[in-house]
Amino acid sequence: MAYLAKCYSIKNKIKVKFFLVDHRLRNESTKEATLVKKILQKIGITCKVLIWKGKKPSRNIQSLAREARYSLLSKECKKNNIKYLLLGHHSNDLVENFLIRVVRGSGLNGLVSFNKSVKYKDEDLNILRPLLNLEKNDLINISKIVFKFFIKDPSNINEIYKRTRIRTLLEFLAKEGLDLKKLKLTIDNLRDSDKSIKFYVNKNLKDNSTHIKTKDTYILSHNFFDQSHEVVFRSLTFVIQKIGKKYYPVRGKSINELINRIILKTFSKITLGGCFVERVNETILISRENTNKVKVL
Repeated sequence: MAYLAKCYSIKNKIKVKFFLVDHRLRNESTKEATLVKKILQKIGITCKVLIWKGKKPSRNIQSLAREARYSLLSKECKKNNIKYLLLGHHSNDLVENFLIRVVRGSGLNGLVSFNKSVKYKDEDLNILRPLLNLEKNDLINISKIVFKFFIKDPSNINEIYKRTRIRTLLEFLAKEGLDLKKLKLTIDNLRDSDKSIKFYVNKNLKDNSTHIKTKDTYILSHNFFDQSHEVVFRSLTFVIQKIGKKYYPVRGKSINELINRIILKTFSKITLGGCFVERVNETILISRENTNKVKVL
């Protein structure tokens, strides 16, 4: 990623800064980070090493390390007024992420959410993944040609991590004919389906809801819920997340329960995701939660 970004910066005459995160989860990680920094200097790249300080977790290590990594990088970007953060994810990462979410039972939106471009939380930072069409072996070959080596992370073969077990599963699937290219084709097809659903979600929001900005309230007509379940589910999730001003959406189980109660008309006023959800005749009002005591869903 560093080499390709350097080439791009020279060709397009733009300024690029380079960062490497040392999680310090392995004894040799700092030595490796120092080595990478020295090698990058040989091709004119000045790389700043960001260190994850503090006590390290004993459980959910990879997930928490990812959060720490993104936090360190986003803070550095903010400090340097950087609007675009390029990450080195490749097609193997895309497929692994897809299968991990299949195992978790994610919906269509979750299965295809590993995109080339995504906004980071509520910050003025866009995460770009320009290498998603390249396989890991392609990047290893580039490293061998340019740098004459690449670092092998032993955690990548540690079976205590789900991602490692998924990699092993992928090897078996490839032997049965389901290789990376076919899995990526499946993901691309699902992404097309997801785009179609998003079109109808946006149409539902436009045609069957009204956002009163002065009161930060949504009015949902009865037609809002006269759509396919997935369209209603995503539309309602969006409204509650927007009014509740939450980064993460409400759990799907809670949204489904709310939809059922709205359709069956079994409530008058409840709270969910920092919002009031209130029935008024044939419409639903969704507004910011206050101190009034109402039933919590």
